[in-house]
Amino acid sequence: MQAQLQALQKRLEIGTEAAAMSTEVARLQVFNGTSSKVLGFVMACRLYIRIKTRGIAAEKQIQWMLSYVRGRLADIWKENMLEDLEEGLLEYETIEEFLADIRKKFGGGDKESVKVAELKKLEQEGKTMEEFVQEFRRAARGSGHEGRPLVEEFKRRISIIIC
Repeated sequence: MQAQLQALQKRLEIGTEAAAMSTEVARLQVFNGTSSKVLGFVMACRLYIRIKTRGIAAEKQIQWMLSYVRGRLADIWKENMLEDLEEGLLEYETIEEFLADIRKKFGGGDKESVKVAELKKLEQEGKTMEEFVQEFRRAARGSGHEGRPLVEEFKRRISIIIC
């Protein structure tokens, strides 16, 4: 009976893995170290890992993520990171530790400061109101702005055309 349960569980695990592998997920965009793009890169990595690479060793997932880090300062950082990992000078227990290091290195400060800077740079510029509202909400989340100051910030960022 125990052997049958284990065999059934193994088939279910294989079926779940096959379903995850067949799920379509957008490929990551190359991350070049730009601070305004770091949070998007980290979020895209998390999503891909949840869908496609859950259960794979953290070291392999980190190597996969590093394959999307290219250009500018990012190449130098990646080269140093790979050397430290290969020499055993650096080790990550979890992917979250690695992603936190990426945010710290390229985020240009703490998360709230980055979000505030992103919010301040935001402009409607030809986007529909719905597109802008969604983008503004994403940028506002974690910025520390709320209530009246957030409403005022929104007003400053929209393009109002009165006919």
